[in-house]
Amino acid sequence: MDVRRQGQAADNSYAEAPTAPRSSAGSVASKMGASPVAKILGILLIIVSVCVIGWFGTMAYSSLRADAAVKSSEYQAVFLTNGQVYFGKFSHVSSSYVELTKIFYLQVQQQVQPGSSSTNNSQQQVSLAKLGGELHGPEDEMFISRDQILFWENLKPSGKVSTAIANYYKTGSSN
Repeated sequence: MDVRRQGQAADNSYAEAPTAPRSSAGSVASKMGASPVAKILGILLIIVSVCVIGWFGTMAYSSLRADAAVKSSEYQAVFLTNGQVYFGKFSHVSSSYVELTKIFYLQVQQQVQPGSSSTNNSQQQVSLAKLGGELHGPEDEMFISRDQILFWENLKPSGKVSTAIANYYKTGSSN
C-alpha cells in the first residue's frame, strides 16, 4: 500500500467542488424564452409607454402650434367660459396661461324710455371700454388660465373692434 498515493487522492478531493451533472436538454425556460405572461406584460408596457410619450408630444405640439397661430401685429378676441369677451394682444402664451395686454371689453348700457316699464321698449347700446378705468383700477395686463378660455381668434385690422381700438389710441380718448 502506497501512502503517498492515498494522500494525494485525499488532497485532490478538496480541490474541486462537486457539481451537479449537466443535462443535455438544458433548462426549459432558457430555450423557450420568457413565459407568455411576461411577454404580454412587456408588450403592454411598451404600448403604454408609447401612448404616454405620444400624449406629451401632442400637448407640446399643440402649445407650440397655438403660439405660432398668434399674429402679434393684430389684436385677439378671447372668449371665456363665463361669457366674458376681452380684446387685446397676447404678449405671452404658455401651456397653463395666456397674458393679454392692451385690453378692451364690451360694455352694454341699457336705456329705458321714460314712462315705460316694459322691457320691450328698452334699447341696448354696446360700447368698447378700455380696461383700467374701473373702480379697482387694474393694470393693463391680464393673466388668463387656459382652462377658462373657450377659444380665441385673431382680429382683422379692418374689423370694427380693431378700428375702434386704433381710433382710441389715435385720439388718446379716455373712453
